[in-house]
Amino acid sequence: MDGRSNDGVIATGNAQVRNAVVASGSNARVDFRVTERAAAEAADGPVATPQEISELLARFIEELRGSDHPEREDLAEFAEDAREELAAPEPRRGKLRRVARALVEAVPGVTALASLAVTIEEAVRGL
Repeated sequence: MDGRSNDGVIATGNAQVRNAVVASGSNARVDFRVTERAAAEAADGPVATPQEISELLARFIEELRGSDHPEREDLAEFAEDAREELAAPEPRRGKLRRVARALVEAVPGVTALASLAVTIEEAVRGL
């Protein structure tokens, strides 16, 4: 132990951070350290293909329809539109970014959906 008091979260070493972490309470702190090698791998890492993003959206739709989210059908239709856009010869990245952001904003209280929506948003940013 390094002798520092921490009532929050510390991730060190070769950790790859994909989602936001929130720590709260007295002495709460989030401290991420990534090695130079891991940072280089993350920068040069594989970019999700439109097909992979489409598969993520399909999973999101499936989980959404199994949830009790009040807007599940409208959101599922919205996500399906994004899948169609991904299948286009030249997908419109701006539209995909807006859809991804809207999905993240629509499901903040549903942990599994929120995590998946953030993953989709990150993948779309990489296009």
